[in-house]
Amino acid sequence: MKFSIITPSFRNSAWLKLCIASVADQSGVSFEHIVQDSCSDDDTQNWLPHETRVKAFIEKDSGMYDAVNRGFRRAQGEILAYLNCDEQYLPGALKTVADFFDANPAVEAVFADVIVTDQDGNYICHRPALVPQNHSMWVRFPILTCATFLRRRTFEEKQVFFDAQWRDLGDFFWVRKLVMQGARMAVLPHFTSVFTDTGDNMNQKANAVRERALKWKMAPPLVRTLQYFFLAQHRVRLALRPGVRKNPFDFALYTRSSPDRRVTQRAGHPTSFWKSRLTASVVMDPGRN
Repeated sequence: MKFSIITPSFRNSAWLKLCIASVADQSGVSFEHIVQDSCSDDDTQNWLPHETRVKAFIEKDSGMYDAVNRGFRRAQGEILAYLNCDEQYLPGALKTVADFFDANPAVEAVFADVIVTDQDGNYICHRPALVPQNHSMWVRFPILTCATFLRRRTFEEKQVFFDAQWRDLGDFFWVRKLVMQGARMAVLPHFTSVFTDTGDNMNQKANAVRERALKWKMAPPLVRTLQYFFLAQHRVRLALRPGVRKNPFDFALYTRSSPDRRVTQRAGHPTSFWKSRLTASVVMDPGRN
């Protein structure tokens, strides 16, 4: 089995259906899709136990990252990833990732590019990935986890489980573990995933703001002193990365109005600028992800 995809779930029935569909129609690779649902009291339990396309585990957990850890412990695949309910894979994503790993046997973690849409599936922007670096990642977190893939052997050797004490910023500290342990990382300059900006994402809520402030207090003194330098460094790396600038393009995804088939959307004016997330200045929210 090539891939194990973990999805943590809680009260996200409609979005979870789209997520599952986007994994189920991947072709050219073998995979398992493990859904860890924390006893959702919405519509989820009416259908999830009968969903044959996933391995569903309905049990209480202590938060999203605990749920992902539980899924990782159950995983059997050679490549591990996790996909939240409001995220999807694009057609052929897993085959593209598998081919990249096969062509680069020394690479342990891969970060790919992401399309960001609104809750109706309309294009907002795209987010090109950069390999995370020790200092600059405190100022700008350069990846989205919906396009992050890790070899199982690396996970087991380095024991890079999520720190479940974090409710919203576990992604940052998880990737930081990989950086600090010297994992060999690479960027796949290809769209593999869709992140839905629902307006109600966890990283926009009050607890995430609190955790970002706490994270900034934990940042090395060098980072706090030279935050503008590391921000500039991030922007230069982004500008120089091949494939950031795009011509208009089409992409296909599942939407709430079309949960049973992909619909094609158009990115008529491609941009990497995520206006709703990047309008705050570094000074106002220096640890912003």
